[in-house]
Amino acid sequence: MGQGKYTAHIAVVASAVGLSLAVWGAAALMDNETAVGMGKAPASQGSAGQPDRVRPQKVPESIAHAAEAGGSAVNITIDDGPDPRWTPQMLDILRENGVKAVFCMVGPMAKDHPDIVKRVVAEGHRLCDHTVSHDTTMDKKSVAYQKQEIFDAKKMIEDAAGGAEVEYYRAPGGAFTPDSRRLAAAAGMRPLGWNVDTKDFEQPGTASIVNTVKNELSNGPTILFHDGGGDRGQTVAALRQVLPWLKENGHTFSFPVRTRP
Repeated sequence: MGQGKYTAHIAVVASAVGLSLAVWGAAALMDNETAVGMGKAPASQGSAGQPDRVRPQKVPESIAHAAEAGGSAVNITIDDGPDPRWTPQMLDILRENGVKAVFCMVGPMAKDHPDIVKRVVAEGHRLCDHTVSHDTTMDKKSVAYQKQEIFDAKKMIEDAAGGAEVEYYRAPGGAFTPDSRRLAAAAGMRPLGWNVDTKDFEQPGTASIVNTVKNELSNGPTILFHDGGGDRGQTVAALRQVLPWLKENGHTFSFPVRTRP
């Protein structure tokens, strides 16, 4: 190829490359602007100029007790369901009072009652993994056993919920281990404790459940109720009294912290 033709050829190629880069740059800018407009964070750029996946905030392995909102906010948490008799009644009471809660579900119960799980999600409550078999001796079992109990239940709850995120993990009976907390946190589930145990699973009477909340709320903001594992009529009646009392005494409602210590 002659020198003149060679120079002309290089100029054409350079022009085409420049045009392609300009088009790519405009498209990338539009993608990021569109993402921001939709409330999404734009992808960050890696060291080679390639987009990285947006990483979620790390979930601590420590057991959460505090309320996201802080102040006088309390967290309502409800364990061992979903139960086709009691959970819908509790959902009705929560809705009537404008309160959101965390439902710590046993995997097979969620699998058996997906309609209730979907209602929990649709009404703005959060999901919590409470294992497959509710084994309160999990802290004495192998890591492999703990992993299966936690991850199998998570999958059951997610499937029942239509893919909604399971945001917390609560060990049955509080039988956490460093391994179970690590496994849960790595899967995006914050280990979740409690400050006020209403002992409603013992069916001590509605008045006793209500008084426990009133007397022990100074311990911290996270209150434990149950919607499964037995007759929860007393809990339903107590919840109907407790929520208005909390409001009357200046308390608001929140969710437990997930990504803060």
